[in-house]
Amino acid sequence: MSMTQKDRNITLVGMPSSGKSTVGVLLAKRLGFDFVDVDIVIQTEEKRLLKEIIAQEGLNGFMAVENRINASLDVNHSVIAPGGSVIYGKEAMEHLKEISTIVYLKISYKETERRLGNLVDRGVVLKDGMTLFDLYQERVPYYEKYADITVDEEGLTVGETVDYLRGIMEERNRVG
Repeated sequence: MSMTQKDRNITLVGMPSSGKSTVGVLLAKRLGFDFVDVDIVIQTEEKRLLKEIIAQEGLNGFMAVENRINASLDVNHSVIAPGGSVIYGKEAMEHLKEISTIVYLKISYKETERRLGNLVDRGVVLKDGMTLFDLYQERVPYYEKYADITVDEEGLTVGETVDYLRGIMEERNRVG
């Protein structure tokens, strides 16, 4: 697959609260791309809220749905913002890696904790007995493994993150 084809989409991965939706919407506007919030795609395709899927099918059942939908995304010139647990879905990540540049929006654990506040209000679901720190420790290696580009957001504003990514993508498209 040529660099240009892969650069037609950008997938943002990272912890809940890392800015996938916020950065994603602004980046899409700057690049003239569509913005795809995969949580909304899941709700539309499943005709139920994420919390209803989790309540009815459990966390593993939800992750199977999430994997299936992410693995079948067919978009072009889009910034894709999947849920933070997408990285557990092998088929989803292989597909997203094939159709897009994967960008890991990296934030520290301390910043994750600060931004999330009340986990329940933010819709973050933890496995029984798991803490936010456990979740952070578990997911970071996956984000790092799949990332084509890592943006350490420490000290950056949303606008600076967007400008940085826009510059990288425009440069890749000139070179590709």
